[in-house]
Amino acid sequence: MKNTAVIIVGQGFEDSEFTYPFYRLQEENIKVDIVTACDKPITGKLGQIAIPTLKSSELDELNFDMVILPGGHEGPDRVRQVKDILKFIKIMDNNKKIIATTCHGSWTTISAKIMKGKKATCYKGMKDDLINSGASYLDKNVVIDGHFISAPHFRNNHQWLEAIITVYNKRKDA
Repeated sequence: MKNTAVIIVGQGFEDSEFTYPFYRLQEENIKVDIVTACDKPITGKLGQIAIPTLKSSELDELNFDMVILPGGHEGPDRVRQVKDILKFIKIMDNNKKIIATTCHGSWTTISAKIMKGKKATCYKGMKDDLINSGASYLDKNVVIDGHFISAPHFRNNHQWLEAIITVYNKRKDA
C-alpha cells in the first residue's frame, strides 16, 4: 500500500466532512491529496478553502489507496459532473480500493454507476437516489460493505473515519 488518499470536493462542500478526514488521515501517516471539481481553489459552505494538489485529469488509481467523497449538497453535484472523476471512481471500485462517502457524497458514486448491489447509507434527503441506483439503503450511522464505507451526516464524522481507518489498517496488515 502507498499510504495515500485523495479527497475530492466541489464548491459548496460540507466543511467538516473535508477538514476532519484531511487531518485525521494524516494523523495515521496517510498522505492526503486534494482534487476539486474545477481544478481551482474552492470554498466550503462555511468558508473553508480547499486548494487542489492535483487536477482531476491527473487522478490515477495506481497512486491511491482510498478516495474520500464529502457531502454538502452543492459540492457533490458539481463533482459528479466531471468525467475524469467518475472514471477514477469506477476504476477505484473495480480494483476494490477504499471508497468513502458521507452525506450527499454518494451522488458521485451513483453517477459513476458503481452502487448496484452495494449496502450504503446517506443523507436522508437522497435516500431514494441511492435506492434507485440499485443500492440497499441502511438507516445507520456508518455502513461498511467491503471496500465501500458510507455515513449519513457530519455528526457521524468520528464513526465514519474510525471505519475508514479500521478497514484501511486491516488491508494494510493483510
